[in-house]
Amino acid sequence: MISIARYPDDNAAVLEIWREYIGRTQTNLDFQNNDAEFARFPAGYELPDGCVLLARVGGAVSGCIAMRRHDETICEMKRLYVRSSARGLGLGGKLVSALIGQAHEAGYREMRLDVLEEFEHARALYERFGFEPAEPITNNPVPRTSFMGLQLA
Repeated sequence: MISIARYPDDNAAVLEIWREYIGRTQTNLDFQNNDAEFARFPAGYELPDGCVLLARVGGAVSGCIAMRRHDETICEMKRLYVRSSARGLGLGGKLVSALIGQAHEAGYREMRLDVLEEFEHARALYERFGFEPAEPITNNPVPRTSFMGLQLA
């Protein structure tokens, strides 16, 4: 089941899975200032401009994806993550699809993202949804990071 995170009820679950995601990367993500962002959470991820979607399996949070506003026409997809216990269930695709729907509802015309080289499966998933190379909208100094975009309208 995919649902929009409710604040403050889901704050702890969101931050827990985000920290797990960051901890599982092979890349140091300190440049993102995650601690400062997490301290302000849910700022930037509130409807109608942004949101966090949670995937639950058996009632437990098993995956997440987030959207935040870049400007009035472009949103950014962030932190697609599925816990290892739920991989192979198609949750990644369901989360991406649901987030694209949220972006449409919010009136965005384009969605952008960056994906680290180590996340080959995520990059392939984004390509299946039609994401193509695009100019970066965030600062990501990690070598071989791909910047991608999807036209929504």
